[in-house]
Amino acid sequence: MEWLSAENVIAVVTAALGIIASLGVLWYERRVPRRTRIGYRVQLDTPVSSAERTGRAGVRLGLFQDNPQLSDATLVLLRIENDGSTSIADSDYTGRELHGLMAEFTGRTVRGIAVTTTLGADHLLDHFSPAAGLRYADDTVYLPRVPLNHGQHFKLLVLLTGGAVGDAIRVSGGIRDGGVYPNRSTTPDDTPPVFSRATRMITVLLTACVVVLASIIVVRDDVRPPMGCAKGELTITGSTAFEPVAEDLAAKYMRDCAGSTVTVDARSSEEGLQELDERGAAAKGGTPALIALSDVPKGDGRFPELSENPVAVSVYTLVANDKVTLRDLTTEQVRAIYRGDISEWGDERLGGPKGLPIILASRKSGSGTRDIFRDRVLGGVYELAESSADCGSKDDTSAKVFRCELDSTDRVLATVADTDGAIGYAELRSGALPKGLHTLSLNGVAASSDTIADGDYPFREVEYAYTYGNPPADSLVASFLNYLLRGSGQDVVRAHGHLPCSSPKGQTICAGDAAQ
Repeated sequence: MEWLSAENVIAVVTAALGIIASLGVLWYERRVPRRTRIGYRVQLDTPVSSAERTGRAGVRLGLFQDNPQLSDATLVLLRIENDGSTSIADSDYTGRELHGLMAEFTGRTVRGIAVTTTLGADHLLDHFSPAAGLRYADDTVYLPRVPLNHGQHFKLLVLLTGGAVGDAIRVSGGIRDGGVYPNRSTTPDDTPPVFSRATRMITVLLTACVVVLASIIVVRDDVRPPMGCAKGELTITGSTAFEPVAEDLAAKYMRDCAGSTVTVDARSSEEGLQELDERGAAAKGGTPALIALSDVPKGDGRFPELSENPVAVSVYTLVANDKVTLRDLTTEQVRAIYRGDISEWGDERLGGPKGLPIILASRKSGSGTRDIFRDRVLGGVYELAESSADCGSKDDTSAKVFRCELDSTDRVLATVADTDGAIGYAELRSGALPKGLHTLSLNGVAASSDTIADGDYPFREVEYAYTYGNPPADSLVASFLNYLLRGSGQDVVRAHGHLPCSSPKGQTICAGDAAQ
């Protein structure tokens, strides 16, 4: 066969080795943190109570036998470590309180704590003092802003009463450019993750494959095939939540493809679909130079002429003004807030600042983000009617909620940042949020592409790109769509924190949502 030349065989084998090496590196990368983060794991959770309570045979002597207050005691050993790739300074803790982290032992009461470190890290103990924020109250231990080099850790031994072994234990806190996560690593104590011999071999092999393929290309001097660029003018409309991605995609495409002009005119998902349908009908058999992005599928029976293309899984998050000291809400708490059952952050069901009213900064009707929030978080229940025109004053004093409606993601973020007690919802963006607000985790899970890939975070949706019918293969619409779905535009999608539908986990989520 003509293609079965020595050159081609070498190229195919080298490419195969490169793919294998790349998969090996990706496998390794998923298991080694590459950002600022604190990990924690429970190394001991055991009862020191009587056999009558635990159902186990056991012996208690001394303090545990003589002190009736310890009849239901348990001991927990918690390891807290810097398992990211960079050092953590005391200034990297972003909470407004004196302490940096909180260790919560649900259902139990803290009776005493002890902190230990490894040999050579005794200096860390200087940070554990009441003046630095070390204290405990009820079920929570408050830990100081302890600086930790990569791989350093300390251990917290906690004596508890009440509850039972196995009750939830969670460490939380704010870390700049990172977060606090359960550590599932099986790495032994005092052995931080390092590059293994196998990983080094994979890296060398991948480099060799790249060099060989480059040499073959240079020797053959083949003409590089075109990437399928097209000239003309194109408009991207629809979702304001996906607008930053669309703008970067347009700029990159115009740099790569001379002679093309791509304009982004984001309004809302519903308006984008309607405009595309109207312009397509007016074209009388033609395909308008327009792509509509939508946060939600168009639905059965609506806009039958529009072709649907899943692009990526987008992550959404609740945001709150910084006067709201809470960092996490449960789904039930959110629903109670939006039903009007809770109107102040100081309500005992929330535990926020006293006397601070809750102000809901919502999106207008037709917003895909609003529909996602309704379906994914509020359980399909519609938000109550608007009671304020600008979120500055409550126009309808008889309304159960203090709620305004805004026409874009940027306006929601700006309003929440500027309005004391405000809460809203928006797409999670890769860039810095406006000053004056922070994100809220949901049911203890922070918003990220990792948590949606694992299936733990509910507030997400598939982003779709729509065209009127099937555009001609040589058109700018088809070229840009291919660039977005399969070309280097996928790098832009990933850079903004989205999970492409073309990725292995993205395919599963996108296919599952499309089937619903």
